[in-house]
Amino acid sequence: MLRKQLAAAEEADDKAATIELGRRLVAIAPNDSETWGQIAQLQLNEKNYDDCERTLNAWAKAVKQPPPAFHNVRGQVAFERKDYGAAERDFLAAVAKQSSGQLAADAFSNLAEVCIVQSRWIEVEKYRAKAIAAKDSASGHVEHATSLLRLHRWDAAYAEMAKANKIDSVDATVKEWLPQFERLQTFLPRIKSLETRIAKSPNDADLLLQRARLLTVAERPLLALEDCERAMKLQPAWMRARIQTGEARLDTEDADGAAKLQVSHDLTRVQDRHVADEPLHELADEDARCLREPDSAEPLAARSKTLRKLLQFTLALADAQAALVLDDESAAAHFEAAHSLDELGHGKEALAEIVRATELNPQDPVAWFYRGLLEGQRADLAGAIESQTKSLAIRESVVALREREQCARRMGKAKEADVDLARIRQLEPPPQ
Repeated sequence: MLRKQLAAAEEADDKAATIELGRRLVAIAPNDSETWGQIAQLQLNEKNYDDCERTLNAWAKAVKQPPPAFHNVRGQVAFERKDYGAAERDFLAAVAKQSSGQLAADAFSNLAEVCIVQSRWIEVEKYRAKAIAAKDSASGHVEHATSLLRLHRWDAAYAEMAKANKIDSVDATVKEWLPQFERLQTFLPRIKSLETRIAKSPNDADLLLQRARLLTVAERPLLALEDCERAMKLQPAWMRARIQTGEARLDTEDADGAAKLQVSHDLTRVQDRHVADEPLHELADEDARCLREPDSAEPLAARSKTLRKLLQFTLALADAQAALVLDDESAAAHFEAAHSLDELGHGKEALAEIVRATELNPQDPVAWFYRGLLEGQRADLAGAIESQTKSLAIRESVVALREREQCARRMGKAKEADVDLARIRQLEPPPQ
């Protein structure tokens, strides 16, 4: 009767009833490992790890030699609790008792997961291969293919993907991964060419960052991250390495990891959701100049500007301030410091920096324009108008005219504002 009720509860997907009836059954037949396993698996699926552990302990007392399923479930409980050593021991115990079939394939896959969290990529690939040997499946070949990608064994990975597609082209895992493999394939010739050069110069940070860039655009951020972090260890002062590493962290949804590098989630991306090539090339040139000219403020100020364009104001400010330590009369460094301080919410300090920039380079119309903006933000409308007037005297621009017009209106100087508005309309007529 109990078995019929258990079967009915299972068919109705009534988990609570299935567990309760299962407990009654094993109280009568304590050697019934199938029912023990059913109870434990349900509790595991429901993430009731404490109850699952109690069931496992009772199972171990009732059955002197628990079957492979016991070790597989206990290993999964340990894994969820991040006790990876215990998890690995149990999964190995499971495959020692049964090395083929679905249960063995699951245990080998679980062993691969343990190795993944510990970055043991060679062992991940071996366990994925053993999972296929235990029980062939399309999804198993896909998982093996992805583990081969982590080892940069490109041809072997694509051979596994082809096998998966041949076995079951409509398998959900195959459908998910096949387009990703196809995208990566377009970048492989360049990646392989770089790898030939990296093999000859494994400590060349520039080559590693070039490969990381291709992997990033190919939507393989985990692979890109490995190269980026190696490059950062080789060249910790390179902002290009820091930005690429931060981008890879953001692409792997590790905003905290990016923040530790002082790379914010506001990182400027283009339409393909990646940092554009141009600022990365600029950073590469500026990094090289910073190394070649350690006593020069100019490359630091230039790099600060590039970082500002990427909306990385904390890093930009650090470079601007480092430039000012070397040369306090660098107008460019004061200008960049002003921008970053303003963006970081330090308006008073920003105004002091831009004032200094205009004093050092009074022929810069952009500096006067920006000074006028900051003065306007602090309600110094007369100062703002004066600064925009100086900017316009050097080079006429619609943005400076517009700012001067708005400040004039705020001061009640409608006549002067209307003159500026008329000139704006001449320079920028409204669309027809």
